[in-house]
Amino acid sequence: MSFTVTVQPSGRSFEVDRDEPVLLAAIRQGIGLPYGCKDGACGSCKCRLLEGRVIHGAHQSKALSSEEEDAGLMLTCRAAAQTDLVIEARTVPGLGEFPVRKLPTRVSRIDRPTPDVAVLTMQLPANDSFMYKAGQYVEFILKDGDRRSYSIANAPHRQRELIGNEQPAIELHIRHMPGGKFTDHVFSAMKPRDILRIEGPFGSFFLREDSTRPLVLLASGTGFAPLKALIEQMEHKGMTQPTVLYWGCRSRADLYQHEWAEAAQARLPHLRYIPVLSDAKPGDSWTGRTGFVHRAVMQDLPDLSGHEVYACGAPVMVDSAQVDFVQRCGLPETAFYADAFTSEADKHGPVA
Repeated sequence: MSFTVTVQPSGRSFEVDRDEPVLLAAIRQGIGLPYGCKDGACGSCKCRLLEGRVIHGAHQSKALSSEEEDAGLMLTCRAAAQTDLVIEARTVPGLGEFPVRKLPTRVSRIDRPTPDVAVLTMQLPANDSFMYKAGQYVEFILKDGDRRSYSIANAPHRQRELIGNEQPAIELHIRHMPGGKFTDHVFSAMKPRDILRIEGPFGSFFLREDSTRPLVLLASGTGFAPLKALIEQMEHKGMTQPTVLYWGCRSRADLYQHEWAEAAQARLPHLRYIPVLSDAKPGDSWTGRTGFVHRAVMQDLPDLSGHEVYACGAPVMVDSAQVDFVQRCGLPETAFYADAFTSEADKHGPVA
């Protein structure tokens, strides 16, 4: 049995099987609904149920509280249709234009810029064209069927530049989570030429190339990865609106591609780079900005009403930035694009 989901105000419709999460049906049919983690942890896919009935699977209360659910809100990644539905959701132009695919990848190179960060260069099939938007992510499909998601750190046009010989590749930045099934393997046993399977592209976090508003790119930790891809895409497309990259880390060593960001700033007149350390070590000899990275943005740009913000990193940073930027700096809610990292610990935290 299947049901029809109608999305307002766009008026687009698609079919969903009974008990199938609405978001998965939308992705399968190329419908551009906003989403992030697909696991009921981040809340990016939250929308309003106007007509019909859904049953929610397990999700975190921070993504959708019981009060929000009672008020008619739903998570498309966890809501299974029980009737025809009418939902109110912002559709994302351009999302779904590239097919989601499964494909093999080969480890080409493993760089360790810090003890707990690995930069993987993954070779794609030689004569294949993997299409995605700068800022999107892929999922590794593990042998037991589990999945791990990582943002692509290079813009699409750079696929054939990473390893030369015209071999397409993508770059991924992976932080070691001790005890993590996948990251323990990356940091202990993974080696060049290993074969892994990925699926993608996923996510509604990508550059809106038709906008000319000043941009704030806000990262914490390895949330820098998709913002690096956005900067490369902006340069490739000749976008020149004023752009500020704020990168928050604990110590100087955690700014694992600091030199890349400095070189981008030197090369691009419209780009400024502001690193912010929350726990600078005495040996860092740090004379730059300190504190919480999103508060540095607020100090520099107390009026964000004319800006767009792309934020990626720890959920607490992304959530705090969204609330403060909208409530205290006048940022329109629709001008905040986010991709909050949700580890397996995050995903399996308290659920509603």
